[in-house]
This record gives sequence, structure tokens and C-alpha cells, in this order.
Amino acid sequence: MLDLIGAVALLLWGLRMVKTGMLRAFGARLRRWIGSGTRNRFLAFGIGLLATIALQSSTATALLASSFAGMGYMGSMMAQAVMLGANVGTSIVTRLLALDLHFLAPLLIAGGVLAFSLSHSKPAKSLARVPLGLGFMLLSLQLLGHATEPMQHSKVLIALMQALDAVPLLAVVVAAVLAMAASSSLAVVLLAMSLTAGGTVTPTLGIAMVLGANLGGAVPPVLATFYHGAVALRVPLGNLLVRLVGCAAVLPLLDTFVDMLTNAGLRGVPLVVDAHVLFNVALAILMLPLLKPFSNLVSRLLPEADTADDGPQYLDPDNLGSPALALAGAARETLRIGDRVAGMIEANLDALLNNDTARCSGIAVLEDEVDRLNSAVKLYLAKLDRTALSERDAERSDEIISYATNLEHIGDIVDRNLRDLVQKKIRAQLSFSAEGASEIEELYGTTLSNLRLAQSILVSGDAQLARQLVEAKLGIRHLEEKSAANHIARLRNGLVQSVQTSPLHLDMLRDLKRINAHIAAIAYPILKSGGALRESRLIGSEEGEAVRSNS
Repeated sequence: MLDLIGAVALLLWGLRMVKTGMLRAFGARLRRWIGSGTRNRFLAFGIGLLATIALQSSTATALLASSFAGMGYMGSMMAQAVMLGANVGTSIVTRLLALDLHFLAPLLIAGGVLAFSLSHSKPAKSLARVPLGLGFMLLSLQLLGHATEPMQHSKVLIALMQALDAVPLLAVVVAAVLAMAASSSLAVVLLAMSLTAGGTVTPTLGIAMVLGANLGGAVPPVLATFYHGAVALRVPLGNLLVRLVGCAAVLPLLDTFVDMLTNAGLRGVPLVVDAHVLFNVALAILMLPLLKPFSNLVSRLLPEADTADDGPQYLDPDNLGSPALALAGAARETLRIGDRVAGMIEANLDALLNNDTARCSGIAVLEDEVDRLNSAVKLYLAKLDRTALSERDAERSDEIISYATNLEHIGDIVDRNLRDLVQKKIRAQLSFSAEGASEIEELYGTTLSNLRLAQSILVSGDAQLARQLVEAKLGIRHLEEKSAANHIARLRNGLVQSVQTSPLHLDMLRDLKRINAHIAAIAYPILKSGGALRESRLIGSEEGEAVRSNS
């Protein structure tokens, strides 16, 4: 049993290495590729199939498809087609792993280790994880075969298998629970293959375990997207329903199904693995023509709830025919993004002053919300007919998108930089000097004040407020320079607290200055249109001559 547990753990780790390696090396391309599969169901099916073969994880494909559906980049019907392709893809991966390729395991592991050791860039190191993971998977299959051989002589295990064989439904449930726990149908199917090859389980019981693996493997994506909204949840839930219907249809005819495969000349390992492939291919053939009514059914089973506080509230699709109303709604939604960003900055300052790690974790939640709202605003405005917009409306749309994008960048700086700096301070139990803490707190307060000013400018478009914001940005630069100079002076005086926190202090000044640059960006188009902004702050040749003559 210990050998069996270790072999399964190695298999799961190999799967994880292949998946993470592919995502880190080609994640952005894979996302664009999957997102492009929205033109027809057959293309979406093919993309789901190929993406799953590359990732060796239908769960990863399911989460990507759910994410695209939740953000509106992919319709529910196309996302379901991607999932049908993912199911066939994972069964093809299982069939390839069932081939006797154990001799490749040491070569792949050695090659992966060598490539990882010689690689210096992150993409190259990520790619090196793929052959390493594949080698672990092939090695684990060899270990599974060795681990299951003694089981043929275990009276307890034989009695347990006979009990499961007598009640196929119980075997389906047990295999489903194992697949849920492992977050992988592939691992359980390969386990069933090894047990069948060793004679520990009968072909009928092996196929019952395959059905359970397919059912249980569809559950983790449902749990992972449970709080991501109804639209995103429909994708894995629909996939679970398809597999549930398939299992319910095959289970009463299990013996007939086994006889059919046996008469076709399949025995042992091919019987179990090919049953897995046939099951998913049959579901795809059945469901592809029925995707539209099926997607409508899933939508009725899981209707969109009333707009939650963390979702868009003012992006009414009915207003897209009226640019003025649509732009007003987008502006109101963008103000909500600004409020969330202000909340992130306030939480970061609170965590900094009170060494509160809980406030740090709350920042990540707000950042995810900012990303979702920003995507929703941009997608909403992209649906406006640009040919029907007046010049002013087109400029207004661009202003809103630009401001929303700058807010997202601010959120990224707070989440990835400032939050990390605060966590370093808390972990190392560091304290700023009283003067340093006061300077940083002042800079935070001024930043929040500038953000509130930018929110007002988005609504009013007031040129005087825009000028005030640009001047405030200059004030931030002076504050940053003054604080940096004071900090260097404290270092020269040997103040211990300043020495210990020097990198944190200077990095915080730099990041807050960057944030204010993004905040001030809302003012430039307004000042430029009013003729109050020069193209460049560089002194021209004539001005330079005047300066030199005066000096």
C-alpha cells in the first residue's frame, strides 16, 4: 500500500509539473489561443482537445474556459464545446501513457534535470519542467505496476474488490471520490488500468472505476469556480451534468459494454483505457449538435443572480444604443474601480502602520475585483459602434478606458509591490524611524487625496481641477525627493531603524511616486484640449537662448 500511495503521489506530481511548466512557458499564448475559439463549436472543441493534451489537465482547461466565459470573452455554448474537447483530450493523454514507454522515463528525467540546470531564463526553466514531469509520470506507471502485483494475493483486497464488483454503483462512487481528492481523472483511470492489468480487478469493475473517475474529475472545477459568478460556474457545472448523464446511461448496460469491447478483441490494459476514450468521444458526438439547447438549459438551471457588490452595476447592455447613457454608465463603473483602488491603498497603509497581515490578504481580493471591473468596462465600451459616435463621445470613451487602465496599473503596484514590501516588514519585524514613518504616511495621505481629485475630474472634466492635479503631482515629486534626502541623512547619522528599513523606505517612495503618475494621467487630455499643456517639458532652442542670455 505504501508503494501504491507513493506511485500515485509521483504520478500526480508529474502531472502538476507538466501543467505548471506549460502554463509558465506558454500561459499567455494558451489563453489567447483558447480565447480565440469562439467562432464555431467544432473549432472550440479542437482547441479544448489540443490545449488539454498540452497541459495534460482537463481541470486547467476548464478553469481557463470558465474564466473567459465569466469575463464575457466566450459564450457558454462555445465554452461547453471547449470542455467536450478537453474531456477527449485527457482520454487521449491516458491512452498515450498506457503505451509501454517506461524506457523513456530515465531519459526524460535526466534530460529535464540537465535542461533545468543549464537554463537561466524563467521560460526555459519552466519548459524544462515538462520532460521532467513526463518522466516522473512514466516512472510512476512502472511503480504502479510493481505495487499492484502483490495485491493479487491479498485476501482482504480481493474480498473488497469482489464487493465492489457486485455493486458497480459503489465502485463508481469510490472512484469518483478518489478522482475528486486527486483533482485528476487521469490518475484514477491509470490506477484502474494497473489494477486490471494485474488481475486485481475484473474488466467490469475497471470500467466502473473509469466512469467514476470521469464523474469525480469534473467536480474540482465546479468547486474552484463556485464563487466566481453564475456565468463562469455554468461551464464546469454543464460538464459535470454531461458526465453524470453519460455515467447514468452506461452503468445499467455495463456488462453489455464490456462484452462489446471484449468481442472487439480488447483485453486487459487496452480494454480499460479504450473504454475511457470511447466514453468521452461518444459524449462529444452526442452533445456537439445539442450544445445550444443544452447551454440554454444550464442557463435556466443557474440564472444570473442580482448584481453583486463585486460585479458591474452600471453597464446596462440596453444602453449601448444610446452612447450618452452608455458612457455615463461606464464612467460610474470606473468610479467604483477608483473606490476599490482607494480601499487597497488605505488597507496597505493600515497594514503598514499596524503590522496586520490580514489586511494584506484583503488587498489581493480587492485587486481581483479591480481586474474584473476593468475588463468589464473595456469590453462594454468596445461594443459601442465607433462609427455612430461623435468625436467628443469617442474621446470620452478613450478617456474612460485610459483612466480605468491606469487604475488597474495602480492596483497592480499596490498588490505586487507595496503589499510585498509591507509583508517583508512584518516578517522581519522591522520598524521605521518616527520621522520616516511620518514621511511615508504623509505620502500615502497625499496620494489618496490626489486619487479623490482624479475621481472628480473624471466626472466633471474641469480644467482647473486638472491643473490642480498636475501641480499636486509635482508636489509629490518634491515630497519624494525630500523624504529620500532626509532618509539618506539619517543613514549618515547611523540611525539603526533607518539602516534596517532603507530598501523598504526607498522602494515605497518610488512606488507611491509611480502611482501618482498614473493618477495624474487623467488630467493631461483635458489640459491638452484646452491648450494648457505643452507637448514636451524640454526647453526649446529659443527659450534656451533666453535662459542663457539672462544668466
